[in-house]
Amino acid sequence: MTTIPLERSMAKPSTDDMWLRDLYDAHWASMVRLATLLLGSSDHADEVVQDALVGMYRHRARLQGSPLGPYLRRAVVNGCRSVMRHRVVVLMHQQADEQHTAGADSGVLSAELNASVVAALRRLPRRQQEVLVLRYYSDLSEKEISEALGISQGAVKSHASRGIQGLRAIITKESIR
Repeated sequence: MTTIPLERSMAKPSTDDMWLRDLYDAHWASMVRLATLLLGSSDHADEVVQDALVGMYRHRARLQGSPLGPYLRRAVVNGCRSVMRHRVVVLMHQQADEQHTAGADSGVLSAELNASVVAALRRLPRRQQEVLVLRYYSDLSEKEISEALGISQGAVKSHASRGIQGLRAIITKESIR
């Protein structure tokens, strides 16, 4: 039996490959957590972040010298919005196809879902969810949130205030039941 030497050429990674690797290492975990919170599950979070990184890689020449974190964060938020829009369309079609009646356990399931803050957060309007997650989970400033979402700082303050009021109302209402 003859053996073949396992010589591998260790080609030096290109500058572009290193750029992507550095971006990935610096932001992957936090962006997946952000996407998970915005989507309500981790089902598509990895894909959203991966798509955002691929998009940035394609346009890396335009991004040279720019702060990459805020750009990536905005791309992830936009990707999450797309996934949520798709979910709404799928849900509308499922509801139209099914004649769903509430089961005997629907009250128990409803109480279980509303027992946590995350469930209450999901009941808020989408923009309020995004602002609250970016503010209180990602610890972003109002300026960073406004850049990530493409809205004014005043709108960030308004959505945050309304979101907190909404959460308070939902949680209070649920605790009274």
